[in-house]
Amino acid sequence: MFRTYNPTIYTLFVSMLSTLFFCFPSLVRLATDTAWAAATFNLGPHTVTTPHTDLANLLWGWCCIYAFGRYDPKRGGHLILWDLGIAIKFPPGSTIMIPSSFLVHSNVTIRSYETRYSFTQYSAGSLFRWVENGGKTDKAVLAEADAGGCGDTVRAQRAAAARERARHGLESFPRWEGAVRTI
Repeated sequence: MFRTYNPTIYTLFVSMLSTLFFCFPSLVRLATDTAWAAATFNLGPHTVTTPHTDLANLLWGWCCIYAFGRYDPKRGGHLILWDLGIAIKFPPGSTIMIPSSFLVHSNVTIRSYETRYSFTQYSAGSLFRWVENGGKTDKAVLAEADAGGCGDTVRAQRAAAARERARHGLESFPRWEGAVRTI
């Protein structure tokens, strides 16, 4: 689904993971056919999230959310995308991909005798920065630049490059005119 609906970002995720696993062959892949670096099982039994963003994830990256359990999706379990002003009925077995680092999201509670679980897949932005930095943290790159006397120049260049990456990343989002109706 990720590759189909956003091949540009999917390819970026796969490339980042390939580099990580090349550099660190002892790392264990989440799964052989996933583009995400990490996953979380939320096993409730009443998995509910309050409005939040996942700030550690790549800004324009997609997070995959899968819901399962036994609950009435007409009465609860809805996914709320607060910034967009929409509530989405999210029955067991549903999957959605959202840019969870900048869209405030949550889900609606379910009844006490029901169960709702979720499985999410995501990738931290720091992994992409590490790959972009040639196997170094931002802190290490900036320390080297400071030691060489060009820290301010490197900071300005990196800030401009980060803005360009974010612009390009956000422009890669597919657009469906009239597909979403505000409630």
